[in-house]
Amino acid sequence: MANYTVADIKALRERTGAGMMDVKKALDEANGDPDKALEVIRIKGLKGATKREGRSTAEGLVAARVDGSVGVMVEVNCETDFVAKAGPFIDFSNKVLDAAIASGATDVDALLAFEVDGRPMSEHVIEAGALLGEKVDIRRVARVEGAVVDAYLHRTSKDLPAQVGVLFAVEGEGAAAVEAAHDVALHIAAYTPTYLTRDEVPADLVESERRIAEETARAEGKPEAALTKIVEGRLTGFFKDAVLVDQPFSKDTKKSIAQVLGDAGVKATAFARFRVGA
Repeated sequence: MANYTVADIKALRERTGAGMMDVKKALDEANGDPDKALEVIRIKGLKGATKREGRSTAEGLVAARVDGSVGVMVEVNCETDFVAKAGPFIDFSNKVLDAAIASGATDVDALLAFEVDGRPMSEHVIEAGALLGEKVDIRRVARVEGAVVDAYLHRTSKDLPAQVGVLFAVEGEGAAAVEAAHDVALHIAAYTPTYLTRDEVPADLVESERRIAEETARAEGKPEAALTKIVEGRLTGFFKDAVLVDQPFSKDTKKSIAQVLGDAGVKATAFARFRVGA
C-alpha cells in the first residue's frame, strides 16, 4: 500500500513540474519520502537528457528586468505549456534572468558559459530539464541601454506566463520620457517592428523592395511617367511596416512614433522584442 497521499503527489508536482506518473513512480521508489523522490526524479531526468535532445521546445516564457539604465530580457523554452506555467520553470527562468544581468551577456553562448554557484549555466539548464522531465533551452538574450528603459511583458493567455516581451530605450529625462518609453514599448509589442530606423535596414533589402515595387507596378500597367512616384510610395509603405519610428502610433495613428518621441523630447536608442517560439 502506498505510504503517501494525493497531497504529497500534488506537492511534489508543484515542486518539480514533473508529470503525475513520474511523481508517483518516484514516490513509490522512495517509499513516500519526498526528498528522496526528488532525487529520483532528478537522476532519472539526467539519464534521459540525451533522449530529449532532439525534441522541439516551442513553449516557454519571456522574462525581463530593468536595472538603472540597462534592460535585460531572456526567452526560456520548454516543450509544453503545462511546464511553462509551473512554478519550478518560472523560478528557473528568473534564475536565468539573474545570470543574464550579472554576466552582462549579449548572446546565449556567453550566458551558458557564465558560472552560477560554481557551475556554468549550461549545467543548470540540463538539471532543470532533468527535474521538469522536458527539454529546456535558453533561446535568446537581449540587453539594451539608455537614459530611460522600459520593460513590458504581455500575456497572450491568462493561464500562461508572459509570451511577449519588449525592451525599449530612449535618451531623455523626466516624466514625459518615462511615459513615452512605456507607450512605445506597448506599441512595439503589438506592431512588431523589425528595425529602429531606416538606417538599420540593409541596403540590399531596400533595393529588393524597390525592384519588387517597380516590377509589380509595371505588371499592373501603371503609366511610365508615374512609376517613380508609385515605387517611392510603396517603399514608404514598407518602411511603415518594418521601421519603428516610421510606424503610425497605436494610440493615435495620425502621428508617427518619431513624432510621439519628438513631442516628448526624447530620442529612441534601442529596442528588443521577443515572442515565445517566433
